[in-house]
Amino acid sequence: MSGFDKRREGYESKFAHDQDLKFKATARRNKLLGLWAAEKMGLSGEAADAYAKEVVKADFEEAGDDDVFRKVRGDFDAKKVAVSDHQIRREMEELMATAVEQITSSK
Repeated sequence: MSGFDKRREGYESKFAHDQDLKFKATARRNKLLGLWAAEKMGLSGEAADAYAKEVVKADFEEAGDDDVFRKVRGDFDAKKVAVSDHQIRREMEELMATAVEQITSSK
């Protein structure tokens, strides 16, 4: 195996590892977002956990975060929860940082 092949294999391995971390962090963020939103809607216990799972599943509708945002926004609107779009997006950003920290510190 040449030096180029070893380097390419190293980059491919790093890329796969980074994608795996990104997937795990996004799923963790979505769960945390679901729990946050559930609290805002007055849900607790098993109902909050079930809602958090719904938010995680919503992320599989399309690429990006818009599907998760629409899920939470729609549910807040249906329950008449007064939270702005900006607040939801800010919470998503903050929880992503929390999720990345949790994922990387658990290794």
